[in-house]
Amino acid sequence: MTVRVVPLRAGSCLNLAAITERGAPWRVQAYPAGFTLILHPTRGPVLFDTGYGADVVTAMRRWPGLIYGLITPVQFGPHDSAREQLRVLGFPPEEVRHVIVSHLHADHVGGLRDFPHATFHLDRRAWEPLRALRGVRAVRRAFMPELLPDDFEDRCAWLDFTEAGDALHPFAEVADVFGDGLLRAVPLPGHAPGMVGLLAQEGAGLTVLAADAAWSVRAGREERPVHPLARVAFHDPALEATSGAALRAFLHANPAARLHVSHDAPEGWT
Repeated sequence: MTVRVVPLRAGSCLNLAAITERGAPWRVQAYPAGFTLILHPTRGPVLFDTGYGADVVTAMRRWPGLIYGLITPVQFGPHDSAREQLRVLGFPPEEVRHVIVSHLHADHVGGLRDFPHATFHLDRRAWEPLRALRGVRAVRRAFMPELLPDDFEDRCAWLDFTEAGDALHPFAEVADVFGDGLLRAVPLPGHAPGMVGLLAQEGAGLTVLAADAAWSVRAGREERPVHPLARVAFHDPALEATSGAALRAFLHANPAARLHVSHDAPEGWT
């Protein structure tokens, strides 16, 4: 058995290219808010994140969400949501029973409320440091608690990490999301607490969904550091650098693996 990975995007954000990669020009660039539809042989349509959603736009119209919109301007149209894109592909929201959440930044959880029957799979370490934050303190961490369903915590299935073994070196931990080896989560913390990537076993081989461990596919494979200003926003800059190095080392050891990151066009996407 294998899965099929379908990369999609739900809106985009604007940032300066020089912030996301040191040495790039100081010009405004649009970055997709990527999410992934994963067609699983027994679990049906599974999502890895949701990108932005209409609730993000609403939250940015009032305080303190205004701060988020000023720092990270969002482009989002009425048909850009994960829910609407899945409808077009033939998957109504009630069929989505599982959303794997890489981390809790607004551009990754903006559509969670659109999937009322889904279980949320994430690292408990992503939730614990943020769960009590509200107002400006939350927005400073790119976290908008109003984007989460009211029963969010009740619907969480915390990822169960075990020792990864030599085959996944340098990753020390792995969580087999459904226990079938098709979707395995690996820790990539630093950009945000408890952030995870996903190793998806497709028919053509391994696909690595690396969330925000890099701003571009090129930076995921090669060391291309962000501008120091960007590191101010990281939860733990030193840990972010360690996770980036682990991702590059894993890809070097698995050169045939395809790489998707959240804010760049994925490898092999036509």
